[in-house]
Amino acid sequence: MARNPNPQGKGGSTVLATLDDQRGALAKVPPKHIEQVTTELFTSMFVLESDFRFQPVPDKPYYLYRKPEGFWLGITPPRMMREAVGGRFIGVCTLQTDMTWTLELAEDVAADAAFMDWLATKRRDFEDRLGEAETVDDVLPVYERRFAFYRRASAFAVAHSLGRSMTQSGISGLSYDEARGLLTRETSDGDRDA
Repeated sequence: MARNPNPQGKGGSTVLATLDDQRGALAKVPPKHIEQVTTELFTSMFVLESDFRFQPVPDKPYYLYRKPEGFWLGITPPRMMREAVGGRFIGVCTLQTDMTWTLELAEDVAADAAFMDWLATKRRDFEDRLGEAETVDDVLPVYERRFAFYRRASAFAVAHSLGRSMTQSGISGLSYDEARGLLTRETSDGDRDA
């Protein structure tokens, strides 16, 4: 008889509960056009590059900070966090019910030309990656061993959510240019119908 290496089931419940929560949230993912997908994907991947070690909850605000060693996401608002401790406050991140992320930049960050230029370059690099990929699906987040558990689970949820949205809108398996071409055709067809 084989021995059960985990007879008390310790550790398994967190993983299963997290995946079940995310599956439930993904039950009603709407179709999205390519511009919405790319914006949500860029923002979500930007947030997921931040260090965090907690299970994010949809519709709850989280606070993005930047220290010299990188970005980190926390639950403490900037009014309760000295910059010397947390680093520069970047903005408020919110996990949406479809498991994608939004980011509302702090006013001083949005007015910081150097930061906005850096962010625009990061977005251009991301769009170059989209243009070079065989399909948009190839740019969705994948398993990252360097991520802590909840970051990996969040990356899986983003990929699964946007993958379902792209399937529903008919752009899954298309290149970035093909998907944008569909959007252009839909817009021009809508103009003719009006």
